[in-house]
Amino acid sequence: METTSRPGAPLRHRMLDNMSMRMFAEHTQEGYIRAVRKPAAFLGRSPDTATTEDLRRFQLHLVDAGTGPVTINATITGLKFFFDVALGQPDVIGKMQHVHVPRKLPVILSPVQGDRAGIAQTQVVLVPLLSVPTVSSTANQLRWPRR
Repeated sequence: METTSRPGAPLRHRMLDNMSMRMFAEHTQEGYIRAVRKPAAFLGRSPDTATTEDLRRFQLHLVDAGTGPVTINATITGLKFFFDVALGQPDVIGKMQHVHVPRKLPVILSPVQGDRAGIAQTQVVLVPLLSVPTVSSTANQLRWPRR
């Protein structure tokens, strides 16, 4: 069976064309297509028939299923592209909001903990700059001072 005769194929091709025109990376295109497939599977029908309430229920389904915030945000971004650009219906997706992604603090060791872990401490040495270049306004070139 040819891909153009499958249900949803014209929408998929339109979306792929829109992403190609914008020179999206292949990985981004795959992620956006996957983002549109998810609510289609959840709803059991074509994603272009989804309503604002359907998308709200879908987002709640993702949260209840334990989907991580980064995955939820990537899905919302793909759906926003689909509804806004491919379909020209930004009002359908307008109420979906990205979720907060908690940031992790970097691990910072005290000097004592670093010694225990066997991590060598390094010292920063500042070297003074003896000469500073100037920029010529007429030629836009760097000129080093003569000694």
